[in-house]
Amino acid sequence: MTVHPPVVGHCDELQVALVAFRASAHVTQRWGDRLAAVLGGGGRLLAAGNGGSAAQAQHLTAELVGRYRDDRPPFSAIALHADTSSTTAIANDYGVDEVFARQVRAHGRKGDVLMLLSTSGASANLLSAADAARAAGVRVWALTGRAPNPLMAGSDESLCVEAPSTATVQEIHLVAVHMICAAFDAALERGERGARAAGSAASTGRAAGAGRAAGAGRAAQRKRR
Repeated sequence: MTVHPPVVGHCDELQVALVAFRASAHVTQRWGDRLAAVLGGGGRLLAAGNGGSAAQAQHLTAELVGRYRDDRPPFSAIALHADTSSTTAIANDYGVDEVFARQVRAHGRKGDVLMLLSTSGASANLLSAADAARAAGVRVWALTGRAPNPLMAGSDESLCVEAPSTATVQEIHLVAVHMICAAFDAALERGERGARAAGSAASTGRAAGAGRAAGAGRAAQRKRR
């Protein structure tokens, strides 16, 4: 069977983009660490995108509410586009540009994180959501295509994929989602190990203190005798 050049070329394009994206691993690590702190402290992740990017955003929230690899507690993460009744009602009453912004105002709290995914980095409804989030004290992270772009400029942090096609950008975004989830789980595990170590040290300290107190008590009894 003949494999046509455009088909093989897609693999080649993805390979080139993935090699370049590997240099951004430190950003996904930082985002995963930060998400663990925010969600572990009772905060929330909001996520949104359009079309294929909506699917990627929902993939991220599913991994956090469910699990990525190993079993762990669920965490609060909402894909804003997934609420079809809200999005259609808002679009009908306030316009398409408000479909995510209004939900950010409803659900976002200071210290939360809003993740926005866009291959173009120019979607008006995502730019409005970023504005609403910053006004509410919600941190904005953007996964986009090529830099520079408006969403990159309107976010607190951004991760831009250097690739010529929308399909490849979306595929790298899925890689980024999984890298963030891996970093998130690793940060949780480190926190749990630290908590266990601190608890063990505290128990040892209490036992040592109790031993010293008991020894002092026995010594005092001997002196009285």
